[in-house]
Amino acid sequence: MDNIANKGFKINSKDGVRNTIRNFFLDSLTAKHYNAVMLPMMVPSRDSYAWIIIKDPDILKNADPIAPIMPVNAAIALKRYTRKGKGKSKIAVLMRPCEIRATIELAKLNQVNLEDVTLFSYDCPGALPMQDFIADPKEKTSVFDKILQDQNWTSNAVKPICQSCDNFSLPATDVHFAFHAENIYLIPNSKKGETFCESLKLDPKVNLTDWMNNITQINAKKAKIREKDFTVVKSMVEGFDNLQETFANCIGCHNCGSSCPICYCRQCYFDTSVSEPNSDVIMMRAQDRGGISLPLDRLMFHIGRMAHMSLSCVSCGLCSDACPVDIPVSKIFSYMAAKTQKTFEYKAGANIGDALPMKEYKIDELGELGKLVKSAEVQESSSE
Repeated sequence: MDNIANKGFKINSKDGVRNTIRNFFLDSLTAKHYNAVMLPMMVPSRDSYAWIIIKDPDILKNADPIAPIMPVNAAIALKRYTRKGKGKSKIAVLMRPCEIRATIELAKLNQVNLEDVTLFSYDCPGALPMQDFIADPKEKTSVFDKILQDQNWTSNAVKPICQSCDNFSLPATDVHFAFHAENIYLIPNSKKGETFCESLKLDPKVNLTDWMNNITQINAKKAKIREKDFTVVKSMVEGFDNLQETFANCIGCHNCGSSCPICYCRQCYFDTSVSEPNSDVIMMRAQDRGGISLPLDRLMFHIGRMAHMSLSCVSCGLCSDACPVDIPVSKIFSYMAAKTQKTFEYKAGANIGDALPMKEYKIDELGELGKLVKSAEVQESSSE
């Protein structure tokens, strides 16, 4: 994405955030700007949401653009739609910023094709924990409605990872819905987004300084929460004994990996027969160590996942939602991701033009080998 946002368009917001966004996509679909729109919609049992690709405006009227929960990261849904490449339809997709970031990472890994997709995002108040919502959907919907109405960006009701998220606004999207007080702004944030906004013939652009200042203030509050969280997490994961104790209650279900949008492998090594030793090997291990706990390799699974995807972790929190024993997996992975990404001077999903560190190497990163390569290049050029 080309981060070209500096001014936005003020749009009619008298009907509230959800209705304004829903009507926006209704108008876009009716005007045939897109062949379909991908939005969350409440399932018939009314206790969860599903991602729906909608072509019928009458069905779109029942969609909920900003759902109170994240049963699945929308990047996974988009991956399943575009996995085999470019389609025949142009679609608009509305996602939370962490879902946009996951989509950008998957696009770099050739898991998502964005050629005929326009990404829309919005200032995200967070999402409620899945189990809280399932316990009382009606009451928790009211709680989330109030959070959205009050623009409470650090509510204790949302997932802990959302409370400390400092990437809740303006990701590498095409078009962004920005909320400030009673106003809603439409911000083109890529060349594709600019082309789309120009086709709408909107009113002249407005200055976004007040909104940007507000975002900066909110991020400062979130940064303090994040710093406090990381202090606690550090004591949980640094050192083998602490790490072992933190994951002692893990039951080896691998739900965290299954729900993660970045764990894109068709089959995880830890779910293969290769990783399952026979009974003789298990008994040998037990004899060597004086005993072992089952299921095997629980800690190795989490360490393997950290090594595999911490560079692309977007802190969406799906792993914690999926954990049946309440291990704070998302905080742990967010902490490790922050350290890993800082080391590589990389921010997951920040820009589709940024190469994945483990896919592209720079000579300067190779130490002594890099110096030898440079020296060989100089000798080769001098001999020509």
